Amino acid sequence: MSKYTANGTLKLDTATYEKELFRLQAELVTMQQWVIETGHRLVVLFEGRDAAGKGSAIKRMTEYLNPRHARIAALPAPTERQKTQWYFQRYVEHLPAAGEIVLFDRSWYNRAGVERVMGFCTDVEYARFLRQAPSFERMLIDDGIMLRKYWFSVSDVEQEARFRSRAQDPMRRWKLSPMDMQSITRWEDYSRAKDTMMQFTDISDSPWYTVESEDKKSSRLNVIAHLLSTIPYAALNPKVVEIPSRPDAVGYHRPPRESNRYVPDHAHSLGSGSKSKAGKAKADKHKHDKHSHDKPGNAHGHDKPGNGHGHDKPEHDKPEHDKPVAPDIEQPVNSAPDTAVSPAQASPAPHDTASSSAPETAQRDAEHPGEAGGDQG
Repeated sequence: MSKYTANGTLKLDTATYEKELFRLQAELVTMQQWVIETGHRLVVLFEGRDAAGKGSAIKRMTEYLNPRHARIAALPAPTERQKTQWYFQRYVEHLPAAGEIVLFDRSWYNRAGVERVMGFCTDVEYARFLRQAPSFERMLIDDGIMLRKYWFSVSDVEQEARFRSRAQDPMRRWKLSPMDMQSITRWEDYSRAKDTMMQFTDISDSPWYTVESEDKKSSRLNVIAHLLSTIPYAALNPKVVEIPSRPDAVGYHRPPRESNRYVPDHAHSLGSGSKSKAGKAKADKHKHDKHSHDKPGNAHGHDKPGNGHGHDKPEHDKPEHDKPVAPDIEQPVNSAPDTAVSPAQASPAPHDTASSSAPETAQRDAEHPGEAGGDQG
């Protein structure tokens, strides 16, 4: 059954949306690799009405990108010190270096929108911004930065519906603020501010692109597809990464598992009734069968205690009084001790409460040499 927005716009069906979104996200990864390899710099501004879908579009756009080369700049309100700086100064700090992409979740255009409507700047500061913004952006472009500006547009009916939806959703309620409510009561003031901003800053060097966002799914696909169409990227063959063979173990002995603190296995505590009990019994039987076929001392084996590189089943924390005490050995940095210390001498003395079990432990280790290990740090 077809679904519609609060304003009557037909929503894109989920299957079509997810298929095309994944294709576009793959293209974004290809585009980012081109940016990295060629040393280009890309800045994308996301502006628009509150609840217009800017944040969700940014989330989908960055989902598969390399976070070392792509980041989101969502600046808080300026500090008292920043208020005394050149207005663009705090945004300059977040501009990209070679091979980087920066997505501004709101940008220097705060001055043309919320600051103008709410009276957070003077008329002089506002007029100065409208004069300087085109020159500032030309400077960025002249220096080689690729700048894209998007305005997300949404109707008053759909915006209010999204506000009410957020108010009822504990997972998204944090998105609402008293300032957001002003966008309802000052709707026409924001409209006039947006029109003036477009008049002065929609220039051929850095034009504004409007994204119709009545249907969020459609708007996400549209903005990603458009951004990709404006970047002259090419698919590059990535360098082949050779995965080496794992070398044989050469005498490493892992410390006892009891010496580590493990995170409780919450995942396997889920479920209830006979189903979970049957699953636990099956897992225990598999573990027992696997253990009975493993040879002790195999440094690369799995599913048994003491394998050199595998993972052991977590156990409860060992009581503090059973943990070994760190040896009191002081040595100068980057220098060898005067007298060689054998592993037996360097090992901490066992606690009194554990001394009675030492002979049994030694005998067990001698009989089962492969079961003395724990998780590799």
